[in-house]
Amino acid sequence: MTPVTVTQGNGPVVLGIPHAGTWLPEDVAAGLNGRGQALADTDWHVDRLYAGLLPGATTVRACFHRYVVDANRDPSGASLYPGQNTTGLVPLTDFDGVPIWHEPPDAAQIEHRRATWHFAYHAALAEEIDRVRALHGVAILYDCHSIRSHIPHLFEGRLPDFNIGTNVGRSCAPGIEAVVAKICAGAEGHSTVTNGRFKGGWTTRHYGRPDTGIHAIQMELAQSTYLADEADPWTYDEDKAARLRPVLQTILETLADMAPRLKG
Repeated sequence: MTPVTVTQGNGPVVLGIPHAGTWLPEDVAAGLNGRGQALADTDWHVDRLYAGLLPGATTVRACFHRYVVDANRDPSGASLYPGQNTTGLVPLTDFDGVPIWHEPPDAAQIEHRRATWHFAYHAALAEEIDRVRALHGVAILYDCHSIRSHIPHLFEGRLPDFNIGTNVGRSCAPGIEAVVAKICAGAEGHSTVTNGRFKGGWTTRHYGRPDTGIHAIQMELAQSTYLADEADPWTYDEDKAARLRPVLQTILETLADMAPRLKG
């Protein structure tokens, strides 16, 4: 299994998709209990949702599941949200806080997964960001995510539809955050928040260095915006997606158009 798939484009936008993969190595699959093997925490169909929205965009997609190793977590194992419930580099529980392993992986197994899968994803992502920046003098990393809208273990109440993360404004130029927030706020029937429960994962925080010409923003979508139901079998709802995709397309096209004005 190829750990990462890359589709190269010649535009200034790079789409990161770290959590849509569902592949598990045999040993990892055998170690998961029934709860883990359900793979409930997948960013279901996010790659399909964004497919074709921005010709010229580069896409970097992890093929492995986040239960192998989470490509959007700090490789050191440090928590993204200290003091809050979250999952780690190799999750021990699902988003509901329920154990997913017959026996949790040990330190050596975790290190092997980090060095093999996490490294492969970020090596590919970094290479594409650098290639795009060399072409345009700037690169905009748009990190694509989705999650169930109701997970009491992680957050209270119902999650807004659009959750924009910029590491509290540090990972991108202010204009990028502002224009994405404006587009989302104008999407009829949808709710939005910026730097709420989700402020951007390790990918956004690690790569987002506006002073070097690399801007990063994370979009965490509530899965209710494009799935028929936020439960197995996680069916892609064509009608919902048809209403959501134009909003996402406007975001991506606007970011691409902004890129020349972001060069130092």
